[in-house]
Amino acid sequence: MKIFNTLSRQKEEFVPLVEGKVSMYVCGPTVYNLIHIGNARPMIVFDTARRYMEHKGYTVNYVSNFTDVDDKIIKKANEEGVDPSAISERYIEECRKDMQALNVKPATTHPKATEEIGGMIEMIQTLIDKDHAYVGQDGTVYFKTRSFDQYGKLSHKNLDDLRSGGRSLLVSGEEQKQDPLDFVLWKPKKEGEPFWESPWCEGRPGWHIECSVMSKRYLGDEIDIHAGGEDLIFPHHENEIAQSEAANGREFAKYWMHNGFLNIDNKKMSKSEGNFFTVRDISEKYDRCCGVSCCRRITGVR
Repeated sequence: MKIFNTLSRQKEEFVPLVEGKVSMYVCGPTVYNLIHIGNARPMIVFDTARRYMEHKGYTVNYVSNFTDVDDKIIKKANEEGVDPSAISERYIEECRKDMQALNVKPATTHPKATEEIGGMIEMIQTLIDKDHAYVGQDGTVYFKTRSFDQYGKLSHKNLDDLRSGGRSLLVSGEEQKQDPLDFVLWKPKKEGEPFWESPWCEGRPGWHIECSVMSKRYLGDEIDIHAGGEDLIFPHHENEIAQSEAANGREFAKYWMHNGFLNIDNKKMSKSEGNFFTVRDISEKYDRCCGVSCCRRITGVR
């Protein structure tokens, strides 16, 4: 069996770390609304890959997370006057319903970011101790991007080109950064936001650290396959590699798999463009939405 590995940009023979077993992590949705068919595409694509590996006789430990703390979740919660957890739990349940309608098997584990904060604090502290991260004056913790000399190996981007081109990985507090390309691992709370205690400030994790920690906890320091949409290659997956390998001292993932975008009228389908269709939209438009017919055709899997 061969896999196109984004890391090497070529097809490679799949050889698992442990004979007969596959460890696989797939980035899941941020749960602030009903999932659209762009969200559904990686669910279907990598569920199909998982099923094929099981068909070939592998035991697959398949982990796919729910990002249940995020600016968009907080914004929607404020609009409705409810706690952010009410929003995330509502749409996790709706997502599960849509996955079932699409005939997508549940993952072995569906971790939630809010249940893994302790592990995130631990990994961030490890990065600080290893001089791969530092604390700003307001308690924001930043990853030293240039401290990881292989940064860019997945996206094939050059740090100097990013800086000269004016590209910033900024999340907050640019004036505190040692380098404009450093990215946030932990950020201070804002009024009305959920927060957790940490050695640096009351706050919450940056997006990238979540997947590194959940992958490590449920699959180990090194895994066979990490997967997701191609829009995650940079900066999300690139940053995952940097912080995971800097913290753990081992290669993070042997194989990286990415599905392409869905295009509507020659534009990437996205909520920001307003050109998206939810799984529910499709199920109402077609007589049958079973995960084998209409939605699988739309998402490109036969």
